Amino acid sequence: MEKTNKLAVLIDADNAQPSIIDALLAEIAKYGTASVKRIYGDWTLPQLKGWKEVLLTHSIQPIQQFGYMTGKNATDSAMIIDAMDLLYTGNFDGFCIVSSDSDFTKLAARIRESGLTVYGFGEKKTPVPFVSACDKFIYTEVLRAEEESEEGGETRAPIKRLSSAELKRDRKLIRLLRDAVDAASDESGWAHLGAMGNYIAKQSPEFDPRNYGYKKLGELVKATGLFDIEEQMTHRGAKAIYVRNKKRR
Repeated sequence: MEKTNKLAVLIDADNAQPSIIDALLAEIAKYGTASVKRIYGDWTLPQLKGWKEVLLTHSIQPIQQFGYMTGKNATDSAMIIDAMDLLYTGNFDGFCIVSSDSDFTKLAARIRESGLTVYGFGEKKTPVPFVSACDKFIYTEVLRAEEESEEGGETRAPIKRLSSAELKRDRKLIRLLRDAVDAASDESGWAHLGAMGNYIAKQSPEFDPRNYGYKKLGELVKATGLFDIEEQMTHRGAKAIYVRNKKRR
């Protein structure tokens, strides 16, 4: 039986929106089981009212943290202390930190030093150091767009699907994809799509094909028009996708 990773989910209520909660928990379920779900904030403040309405539904434990001093973020401190306490229990395989605040950069790095996986969730305004400190970082704009798309909402434009020409102009993206093919390819130049994905995850924690309007990595690679793509059936009847840089032909 395949082992399911146990995850600790810590949410900074001051730097996250309750509208993403369904999509957030669905995304987290892809990586493991949310064994602990805690959210931190000063629940006496009216701006957190939206969160109060979803906590019971999703069995998220609210942690009260008063702001003791002006200009000091007591919520961040409480999250960091709890995260370290949970880390020392040795009961978890990974942490999900939901915030757009750079104050959690060192925490993410410390957890990774202990050999655990860190998944970050935040808005595109999240500072680069925090993004880079995570094993994987998912932008919540993508989650919000998916949530509203499923509900048929029109309050926010969906993530725009970039055309082939637009993708080709993104030099960072194309370089990342080409490097992934080169790193994962055999002598013939063909690379398994799964191996490409593993390489990209290590090089760019924030990479997500949904940021470009595509649900899967294979769809994004194909849309660039810069790679040969071949599908093969394995001996178990599963479909395997291989990619080759067209410039190698």
